[in-house]
Amino acid sequence: MPRATARALIELLSSMRFAISLLTVLAIASIIGTVVRQNEAFNAYLNQFGQFWFLFFGKLGLYSVYNASWFTVILAFLVLSTALCVIRQAPLMWREICGFREHAREASLQLFHHHATLTPAVPADTWREVVTNHLAAAGFRFKVNERIDGVLFAAKQGSAGRVGYFFAHGAIVLICLGGLLDGNLPLRLMMTLEGKAPAVGNQLIADMPAAARLDVDNFSYRANVYIPEGRSSSMGVLNIDDGILLQPLPFTISLKRFIIDHYENGMPRRFASEVLITDTTSGESFERTIEVNKPLEFRGVTLYQSSFDDGGSILHFAARSFAPTSAPPLEFEGEVGSSMTLSSAGDEYSFKLELTGFRPVNVENMLESSATNMLDGLLGNGAHDPARRELRNLGPSYTYKLRDATGQALEFNNYMLPLQVNGRWYHYSGMRASQMEPFRYLRIPLDDGSIDTWFGMRRTLFDPARRSVLARRFADRNLDAPDDNTLHERLTAAAEHTLTLFSSGGFDAVGKFITANIPEAERDSAGEAFIKIMQGLAWESWQMAREEAGKPIPEADDSLAGFVRDSLAALSDSTAYGAPFYLQLSAYEQRQASVLQASRSPGKPLVYLGSLLLVIGVFAMLYVRERRLFVLLRHGTMTLAMSSNRKTIDVDETFIRHRDTLAAALQATISPPPQ
Repeated sequence: MPRATARALIELLSSMRFAISLLTVLAIASIIGTVVRQNEAFNAYLNQFGQFWFLFFGKLGLYSVYNASWFTVILAFLVLSTALCVIRQAPLMWREICGFREHAREASLQLFHHHATLTPAVPADTWREVVTNHLAAAGFRFKVNERIDGVLFAAKQGSAGRVGYFFAHGAIVLICLGGLLDGNLPLRLMMTLEGKAPAVGNQLIADMPAAARLDVDNFSYRANVYIPEGRSSSMGVLNIDDGILLQPLPFTISLKRFIIDHYENGMPRRFASEVLITDTTSGESFERTIEVNKPLEFRGVTLYQSSFDDGGSILHFAARSFAPTSAPPLEFEGEVGSSMTLSSAGDEYSFKLELTGFRPVNVENMLESSATNMLDGLLGNGAHDPARRELRNLGPSYTYKLRDATGQALEFNNYMLPLQVNGRWYHYSGMRASQMEPFRYLRIPLDDGSIDTWFGMRRTLFDPARRSVLARRFADRNLDAPDDNTLHERLTAAAEHTLTLFSSGGFDAVGKFITANIPEAERDSAGEAFIKIMQGLAWESWQMAREEAGKPIPEADDSLAGFVRDSLAALSDSTAYGAPFYLQLSAYEQRQASVLQASRSPGKPLVYLGSLLLVIGVFAMLYVRERRLFVLLRHGTMTLAMSSNRKTIDVDETFIRHRDTLAAALQATISPPPQ
């Protein structure tokens, strides 16, 4: 490389503008890393941003900003730039700190903003003693230069403030070095040099290849350790790209008990892990409690309380079939994280049930509004004022997947307890075919605190063998001329046809039939007629369901009418539910798990030291003011000049104080005279 090019490159790298540009990019990247949640599952990003932006942001590495290659490169260049800047400026700064400028000429002193000429009245042989005493009393360090044209006192104070420059810039170097050591750089180097590669796919820890296992004395890492209550682990997991690496720990962690406390509204207030640590080398054990902001450090590894999860809770279910038969619910139990096969007695269906999650507490914003409150809370609605919040614990929820023989899965999110919306109670069950979609919730209304009536209505409406009976009951109740057999048969046939359409696809099927078979001008009236027929059939099915259950038939009122309307809407939605049964949680035995972060951070001392130096350096540069005072004694006059590294009001006051004090001590006249 030519010398001129190398000099220009070093000039660029050591320039302040280049360093500030790098800092600006890092600041923007840090903002992105704060706004975009880091190291989430890729499906969550795909759902949030869509296909195009998901791929675009993924190429930029925005899902793990602090581990992105470009972030590491910029950080390394910032270290280099700041170090070169310090090296380049160090000689000049050191000369400024150590030098007194004792060779300043009178002409240059006259050009200072603060200068004055004193004509003392006392004998000249006393001037030197007066100036020496004044400078010493004022706290100046000074140097005397005796020369042909007189004697120059070059005094200074506050030069140590320039050390703040070295502290502040050195702090940036230390902090960035600590970030590089604690970041992804050592791991990437190890993967390159030692051939380590993350394992992709769901594999047991015992089946992980050696290439996916790191050494126990790994230089730097930040791994997650998942431990259910009553179990132990000595292995951490590092999420790298779309795979994982295993990080062995030099000790075993046994979770004796996980503690979680809540506020009255259900929000978590405190969670902590009571653990037993066993050293794998010595076999010694000790107990500790790890809490948020109260980590445990042992054998060079720091354990932080990161999160918590389900540890394999036992859930007791009742599978309520949507089939028109009156078979009792299928009762069974399962462990969260396990899978099993569910099939009907007649082989109408067979699914693989995967129990994926359980949350005993769900806190949602239940702010009352004119819209459906529950759906606002679950699906997200930006129309209301975000500052107004009404947090409420909705009770336990559970998620599971139903996978068919082809491997296609539907995901469900159900709530164990009924939820009150607009004064009425519902059981909520959400379904989605892909994680890119939001859950679509089926709201099953309660009658006398139970969903039995709704299931009875569904059996009545969707049973082909009972449609004629239901249609005739509807015709008997709604026909003004009961003796008109022809009209009775026509109304019965219309009701039965409507039932057939509705049972095939709910209101969507009815709407498609109207669009395909009825002229456009008559569709509105036809739609109203179909809705009235379905509402009447729903009333009849409700009465039949209560009669079969041996329950009395209450008088019709607004509340009952609302229940029937809600039931009809839920019956329509159930045709698109995607599953032949509703999985109701009847009881559970909770088992909790703690998620700890195991971190080995060799750069942490550098970051702490750098932070301390940065504070000291900034305070030194801001609050330690450098003052230089020059006093030139010559031939019956005294020239006084003062300079400062900052132009502030107190500089004027300080110069006037020194000038007036010396003038009073020497009984001198001042030129130019004070304003």
